[in-house]
Amino acid sequence: MESFSIGTIDIVIVVVYLLFIIWWGVKNGKSSDAQSYFLAGRSMPWWVVGLSLFAASISSTTLIGQSGDAYDTGLAVFNYNLTGIVVMVFFAVFLLPLYIRSKVFTIPEFLEKRFDKRSRYYFSAICIIGNIFLDAAGALYAAALIIKLVLPEADLQMIIIVFAIIAASYTIPGGLSSAINAELIQAVVLILGSVLLTYFCFQQGGSYFYHLFENDDILVKLIRPLSDNATPWLGLIVGMPILGIYFWANNQTLVQRVLSARTIDEGRRGVIFTGFLTMSTLFIIAIPGLIARDLFPGLDKPDMVYPNMVMQLMPVGLLGIMLAALLSALTSTISAILNSTSTLFTMDFYAKFNKHADTKKLVLVGKIASCVIILLAALWAPQIGKFGSLLKYYQEMLSYISPPIVAAFLLGIFNKRVNGDGAFMGLILGLVVAVLLLFFKNTVFGDLHFLLMVPFLLIFSVIVIYVSSFFYAAPGKDKLTDTTFSLSDLKEEYVTLKTVVWYKNYQVWAGVLLVLSALIWIIFQ
Repeated sequence: MESFSIGTIDIVIVVVYLLFIIWWGVKNGKSSDAQSYFLAGRSMPWWVVGLSLFAASISSTTLIGQSGDAYDTGLAVFNYNLTGIVVMVFFAVFLLPLYIRSKVFTIPEFLEKRFDKRSRYYFSAICIIGNIFLDAAGALYAAALIIKLVLPEADLQMIIIVFAIIAASYTIPGGLSSAINAELIQAVVLILGSVLLTYFCFQQGGSYFYHLFENDDILVKLIRPLSDNATPWLGLIVGMPILGIYFWANNQTLVQRVLSARTIDEGRRGVIFTGFLTMSTLFIIAIPGLIARDLFPGLDKPDMVYPNMVMQLMPVGLLGIMLAALLSALTSTISAILNSTSTLFTMDFYAKFNKHADTKKLVLVGKIASCVIILLAALWAPQIGKFGSLLKYYQEMLSYISPPIVAAFLLGIFNKRVNGDGAFMGLILGLVVAVLLLFFKNTVFGDLHFLLMVPFLLIFSVIVIYVSSFFYAAPGKDKLTDTTFSLSDLKEEYVTLKTVVWYKNYQVWAGVLLVLSALIWIIFQ
């Protein structure tokens, strides 16, 4: 593995920054009761929700994986973020109000309110396993890759353990408040550092990007042929939105930040704000990754592109700031996953097992669960190197797991006849089919791109849930209150928002977001 030297001033900047983050997180933690520890007292304004959501979403798969994928296949990887922005608008309009009105701590808890406890336990278990072995382990592995560049002789497992301790040191004592307050600093540092890196990247290799764009090269195309190995155009329509709904609307790690909003409107504005910040990743992640093809040709591992840009393009002093920004993304992701996973275990399993536990006991169990979770993730993290690209590791696993869950949520929210028996049957059979595809995918679908497999799993799950529901009684009214979409509520809200000044109307900004997304697709089509 290639290694680089780093100046003393840069090391000092990184160490001081990490110490500051730990101090800031501990200082702003709240753990007096379950609502404070797991949901920050449901008191966060829109800009805090937006920044923390953005920081938590810029995980190893985004920063390391997307820049590596851009290096390998061009800008097509940005489609995941661009489709995600459209999904965010859908989430803000239709799903978010139901989540907040239902007063849930976890997204699986919402499934119990709409269906029954079987769906809750299933989804929570899937989330916990995915959070530990996909998300947390991936973030720890990515952090270790960067440190190995600077200290090639350092042991990979030891680096992973150190980063696990850093994230745990403020997240476990202070809960979601600590995580969110640390993420505010981390988001600002990440954005500023990424802008600096983009500047130096364009300064040294901007002409390469302009040449590709002027010559209509496939590398700068977002819309690709159906035969494209990266993102076939049909996958943008039938595959990515489903994965996006799971990531942005069903993912406890991200949605937990939205649940901390003090009102539905603050939550919505926070999500839309995150959409604008996510749009910037075209310029601070995807395009620099593409330019790196010219600056660092022939790299063996795509996951090493971003660390190479950081270490080779940034001057002394600014290198320390950029490393701090990079580590910001990784520690904030680990922190977010750690808190959300402990929330899932505590509220979905322990609280149901011990119904008489008071809030202090729940907080204590949440802290113990966090210790176990971070230990498991740290032990598994070194294995991720065997899966090739981080992004492909994450996306392929997600393409098997998410469609049955998305089907249950969408049918549950938009169809009042679907019941708990049908939902559980769809979830279980969807999982069985997903597991079978892991082993027999090539036999059934050949070399079909995983994005094009997603709709088959979704349609299968939808049919099973819908048809199975008719063999059982319709759900009672209590299962439909604050858990299903109401057109009359949407119309009433539209009338109310007409009286709100335009710059405080989330629908106006949602419209701007959709228009900008369409323009980017047109420019890079």
